[in-house]
Amino acid sequence: MSTIRFQALREASNRKAVHFEETDRKSSIFGSNVFNEKAMKQYLTSDAFKAVRGAIQHGTKIDRKLADYIAMGMKEWALSKGVTHYTHWFQPLTGTTAEKHDAFFETSYDGSDPVEKFGGAQLVQQEPDASSFPNGGIRNTFEARGYTAWDPTSPAFIYGTTLCIPTVFISYTGEALDNKIPLLRALAVMDEAATEVCRYFDKNVKKVTATLGWEQEYFLVDKALAHSRPDLMMTGRTLLGHTSAKGQQLDDHYFGSIPTRALTYMRDLEQECMLLGIPVKTRHNEVAPNQFELAPIFEETNLAVDHNCLLMDVMQKVAERHDFIVLFHEKPFKGVNGSGKHNNWSLATDTGVNLLSPSKTPMSNLQFLTFFINTIKAVNDYEELLRASIATASNDHRLGANEAPPAIISVFIGEQLTKVLAELESVTTGKLSPEEKTDLKLNVVGKIPEVILDNTDRNRTSPFAFTGNKFEFRAVGSSANCSNSMTILNTIVAKQLRDFKVEVDALIDSKAMKKDDAIFNVLREYIKVSKNILFEGDGYSEAWEKEAKKRGLSNFKTTPEALKARASKRALDLFSELGIMNHVEVEARYEIELEEYAKKIQIESRVLGDISKNHVIPTAIRYQNTLIENVKGLKDIFGNEFESIAKEQIGLIKEISQHIEEINAKVEEMRNERKTANMLTDAQKTAEAYCNKVKPYFEIIRTHCDKLELLVDNELWTLTKYRELLFTK
Repeated sequence: MSTIRFQALREASNRKAVHFEETDRKSSIFGSNVFNEKAMKQYLTSDAFKAVRGAIQHGTKIDRKLADYIAMGMKEWALSKGVTHYTHWFQPLTGTTAEKHDAFFETSYDGSDPVEKFGGAQLVQQEPDASSFPNGGIRNTFEARGYTAWDPTSPAFIYGTTLCIPTVFISYTGEALDNKIPLLRALAVMDEAATEVCRYFDKNVKKVTATLGWEQEYFLVDKALAHSRPDLMMTGRTLLGHTSAKGQQLDDHYFGSIPTRALTYMRDLEQECMLLGIPVKTRHNEVAPNQFELAPIFEETNLAVDHNCLLMDVMQKVAERHDFIVLFHEKPFKGVNGSGKHNNWSLATDTGVNLLSPSKTPMSNLQFLTFFINTIKAVNDYEELLRASIATASNDHRLGANEAPPAIISVFIGEQLTKVLAELESVTTGKLSPEEKTDLKLNVVGKIPEVILDNTDRNRTSPFAFTGNKFEFRAVGSSANCSNSMTILNTIVAKQLRDFKVEVDALIDSKAMKKDDAIFNVLREYIKVSKNILFEGDGYSEAWEKEAKKRGLSNFKTTPEALKARASKRALDLFSELGIMNHVEVEARYEIELEEYAKKIQIESRVLGDISKNHVIPTAIRYQNTLIENVKGLKDIFGNEFESIAKEQIGLIKEISQHIEEINAKVEEMRNERKTANMLTDAQKTAEAYCNKVKPYFEIIRTHCDKLELLVDNELWTLTKYRELLFTK
């Protein structure tokens, strides 16, 4: 079996960078395979174009007759680019994307008159099998009907020879079966709530858009090496493997010269992204060996989420051409940094203003402070729900591992902005005197741009940090669909902005306060009640964990703990009040996420047991037999003296036997715990059993396997080692 490892190493070592040439400048090819405004103007009638634009900008419904004209234009555009099939591209609750391809080709009933056909009915709606996707009890297995419906706010695109039409996915009874519908609802509520608040400052604002810029971290591993590791291929991470003598301790990989093969891969990937309209801009080496990052220019959140989902698929497909496997798992290798997907979030008006970017005028800065403080208040009030939005089996390995934000949600705003909030907190209750208002606007609010530019540092240990003109939700996992965290974040901020407007209007109406006075009074109270969530120090320290507990902040270190907030009465009421999800939809997602957690731990447990019993132990015994033959030979030569001469070999034989015994025993105990967990019928209890009873065996079994890796002859060891996985370029 060790021959597989050495064949893989030989194959990987002999690889050359795949030849790649960029076809044109990025600006020339950007969006070439997207049915964007330029393509629509060319292929749609003026009425059809106006209908699509109205749906994108104002959410107006597209007339079914016009849908036929839109479909006709979309088809002609696609055929002109060599497309043969179309698909409704959607995001079921699997965490990935889904697609079913249909040919444009059709014939008449007798098989004659073949034509390329694609009408409004095919564009607007299709019917995949709803029972075959996770539904959390919404659908019975025998009730298979579900529908995908066109989302015109995310443009259709071509990948390969297929026209992909972004869609939502709903059940026959109307419940959302995907990640997109709740996100679209949350964005609509955010638009409404933020626009109303904006009109305190600018009556011309008609729309507010939530924006997102994600940063995708990932590992690249040679395909042959990855295929030699069953755990990598089955679970996305290494379940065992002794750490390499050299890891990331020299910090020589971070921002270093990008390896040739990796750079060629990135260039190829970037060209695909340009064609698909994904505005990737940044690429660099990350901290761990063979770890990298790419990041785009920010976009409207729904489109940014779609682009990230598409990107992850494209990354894997491009990697095949370069003989790589892309690892999105949050912690594929023990002992080196894992991967995240930082979500940079902000709000922008249709007048071109970033609401989380300070300006040079006091009025603009008061607007900035309004949205800034309301966001902090929202996170303070719903930190448990925000933590639940990033809870997965794979992200549990990363959060709190002194390389990523801790599991405690807190907000970092920097020392100088903290001082600004402290000064605002001291605002007089009620109407401000002219002197107070002047001092406040000129000396506090008016100087915020200088504070941001010159004095606000960054804190990589903070899960939710203000970084000058946006909030960075750093705790999102690299394999996650951004929609989950973005749905929650936009929902809680929209709720907070609604409440803020009610309070401000009440002060204006009932106490005859001027608008600015009312805003300052409400913001002052928000600052007071939101202090617990603000933290400027080291999020990795034990002191912060103790302090957070005193403040009443949650510290859910495992997914089963964290997910409880997902279906709490408070969460159910929040989603229901804002029309994001009904109780059935919320509880279904809670059930699905618990089941997914249990299944992932179950799979890892089975794979670990298989590798331990069928790879590690036989290899150890093979080496042990070699040692035994050696000891026998020494005995034949030296007689009674052999025990002192063969002392080290005998000690190794005993040590190997002890590790084998422990592995066998613990794998059997783990299997029994798994059987017990599988008998449970409650999803929460099953997830907890896998978390608390099955998973603890992983580290014990791994420790013994990793010890054997150090003891056994390198020539016999079957599993590709860390030094080979991480340092083969």
